[in-house]
Amino acid sequence: MRSDQMKKGLERTPHRALLKALSYTDEELSRPIIGVANSANELIPGHVHLKSVASAVKSGIRIAGGTPMEFNTIGVCDGIAMGHSGMKYSLPSREIIADSVEIMATAYPFDGLVCICDCDKIVPGMMMAMLRLNIPAILISGGPMFAGKIKKQSIDLITVFEGVGKHISNKITDKELKELENEACPGCGSCSGMFTANSMNCLSEALGLALPGNGTIPAPTAKRLRLAKQTGMKIMELVVKDIKPRDIVSQKSIENAVTVEMALGSSTNTVLHLPAIANEAGVKLDLNMFNAISERTPNLCRISPAGEQHMEDLDSAGGISVVMSELNKKKLIHMDIRTVTGLTVKENIHGAENLDPEVIKPIDAPYSKDGGLSVLFGNLAPDGAVVKKSAVSKSMLCHEGPARVYNSEEEAMKAIMNKTIKKGDVVVIRYEGPKGGPGMREMLGPTSAIVGEGLGETVALITDGRFSGGTRGAAIGHISPEAQEGGPIAAIKEGDRIRIDIPNKSLELLVSEDEIAERMKSWKAPELKIKHGYLRRYAERVTSASTGAVFE
Repeated sequence: MRSDQMKKGLERTPHRALLKALSYTDEELSRPIIGVANSANELIPGHVHLKSVASAVKSGIRIAGGTPMEFNTIGVCDGIAMGHSGMKYSLPSREIIADSVEIMATAYPFDGLVCICDCDKIVPGMMMAMLRLNIPAILISGGPMFAGKIKKQSIDLITVFEGVGKHISNKITDKELKELENEACPGCGSCSGMFTANSMNCLSEALGLALPGNGTIPAPTAKRLRLAKQTGMKIMELVVKDIKPRDIVSQKSIENAVTVEMALGSSTNTVLHLPAIANEAGVKLDLNMFNAISERTPNLCRISPAGEQHMEDLDSAGGISVVMSELNKKKLIHMDIRTVTGLTVKENIHGAENLDPEVIKPIDAPYSKDGGLSVLFGNLAPDGAVVKKSAVSKSMLCHEGPARVYNSEEEAMKAIMNKTIKKGDVVVIRYEGPKGGPGMREMLGPTSAIVGEGLGETVALITDGRFSGGTRGAAIGHISPEAQEGGPIAAIKEGDRIRIDIPNKSLELLVSEDEIAERMKSWKAPELKIKHGYLRRYAERVTSASTGAVFE
């Protein structure tokens, strides 16, 4: 066993003495040692209940004859970090999470690993660590939050963000905004729409790194705890069979994940995280693959913010197994690849039944014939930009308007709140990329304020930063190269015309190439905004959004 490195033999007598100080017995130490990486904390709604999930996982490990050893990682709630300096640390936390799990599972040579997580950067960070370590490993999330309710109307966190814009425009009262605040997030779990956390948890199933149901079973349910116990038992099977993450994640499983992503209309952040995960697996994932798969993959789901349904509705309809089953009817899924169940995708989804065709559209009657995300290219985004097409109104799929240029989120937010943005404008927020931010902040505040003020059907927003999975409207992010690296977005001037053509996957600054080149001759990269600490090191090492914002 791998764990024998720290527990077996005469020379490991001092090591066993220390382990016995932790109350482990000889019998426990003779069994396979399973690391349990838990991101539980009291700071994130999606993590506040993870101690109970970990307890269930550890019960499953013991039932199957293993010994669990639990440790913790950090986690940032994007919703709470939104709109202030804390958001600069959200994406960078992904690398620390992956590194911390790598450190612990190397300092303590576990025989297997269970990663317990929920929310935004924590889920991809855990999967990156699983693939980097390449020991038998499995992921279990804390599950999604239930949607809130007001007068039988389902609401969620995005309702509150957009409520701020409505309040500014005098569309709702102080009392109504307070009611949204009190009712939108009724308890533990990752926020209830197809936002980044739930998108990544669903894709963990499609990748084969988590058990069926991981992405959709609601957080505060016994069914979630049963899944956690099953996960604990399953890791022991993976250890016995020596099935490792890189035996599972391949070109085919990455293609499955992108296909499911398009069917779901997932968060744009998945286009950051999947390349980073693929990088750890040694698999090349080019942004052109997203468009190629999108063109052949129907959009089957419109979960909030793209529609009125929430994760609990997707779970009741049959979850990701049904989505994959529908996709297989058009031979869009690789069925022969193995997963952490020990079975193939074909075996996992056998018998899956669509229990609500209004939530998961049949493959022959989709919302659209192509996928929910698009990667745009053009003279403004030579290396690509990303938009959640399924959350854009038809009237904004093609748009041309004057640029309103801001060099930070704060500048743009002030302009929006002061009602200086007019119908037809294209709001440009730059120097918010991985290096320029640094940290590539999400822009849920500006996009929600635009929608809340009633401008979502007439105003576009483009940025080298990124958006929350809860963003809707013509919000185009991840523009690469970013402004800090001299990308064309740095050349935009106030009033320049910008043309957005999402159906043709195009993003163009309507200025001649000669003029752009002339403007860039006098351009100099501004000094990095952060001069010390982790963010300084991050800004110096991070690569473009088009490569997943991984370290060099």
